[in-house]
Amino acid sequence: MENRNNVTEFVLLGLSSDRNLQIFCFGLFLSCYVTILLGNLVILITVRGSSLIKQPMYFFLSHLSLMDVCYTSTVTPKLVRDLLSEKKTISFGHCMMQLFTMHLFGGVEIFILVGMAYDRYVAICKPLHYMVIMNKQRCATVVGVCWGGGILHSMVQWLLIIFLPFCGPNKIDHYFCDVYPLLELACSDTDVTGFLVLANSGTIVLVSFAVLVFSYITILASLRTRSLEGRRKALSTCASHITVVALFFLPCIFIYLRPAQTFPEDKVFALFYTIIAPMFNPLIYTLRNREMKTAMKKVWCCNLCLERKSCR
Repeated sequence: MENRNNVTEFVLLGLSSDRNLQIFCFGLFLSCYVTILLGNLVILITVRGSSLIKQPMYFFLSHLSLMDVCYTSTVTPKLVRDLLSEKKTISFGHCMMQLFTMHLFGGVEIFILVGMAYDRYVAICKPLHYMVIMNKQRCATVVGVCWGGGILHSMVQWLLIIFLPFCGPNKIDHYFCDVYPLLELACSDTDVTGFLVLANSGTIVLVSFAVLVFSYITILASLRTRSLEGRRKALSTCASHITVVALFFLPCIFIYLRPAQTFPEDKVFALFYTIIAPMFNPLIYTLRNREMKTAMKKVWCCNLCLERKSCR
């Protein structure tokens, strides 16, 4: 414990040491973060304020939007602030908290995406039994399981790192505290810890991605017997989900499904699941979705009308 206390803070090296690039990234990522907050809050308010909340797909979508806001908020504000700061440090306690919350919300998001794939499978492959299978209680149970899985995953990651001795150096070659960069700084043998991290994160990412791929292949195979209109609607919905899955999972697979080591490219790939995917999710689910666009018009036009009446 004494050795570990030799390091009371870490220095985040960030994306680049080029000052001009830092200023450019500040404007870019600040815009992205504002877009993420506005886009996902619009989805949350629209779904919660309309009859869409009664539909399982939109019930899960509202939880996905909440996870996007929470997940990116554990990393992006610190990244944006550090881009203009001379001192890019994070205390040991805040670093461990960031590690825990990032894997918590990231884990819940992964499991919610799996739940959404299951929902689409039942809706398309078993339409007559859909409302019976995906009833309100079942949907709430699925979300509860997602939270339980996320907590378990993040707790394992946190426990594997928190008790490691850190006695210097304290420079993290990343823009946030993650498992592999921290393992490189530990002043002890981390082979077993690295294997356990790989077993935990790698298994979750690989199994979840395999389940998602299998479910969407099954869905696409079942569309051969559908009408042209039914096929078009199902393909449109699945295309949205598959795009979200690709943006989030492929970078995660590159980073977490390998032995415990870091590469310079990790920071770029991490941008996809910490900023880019949460930013595109609202666009993907609203611009390609007629029901969502209709609900948005009703909810927001109604709110504007009420505001105008109250002003009078």
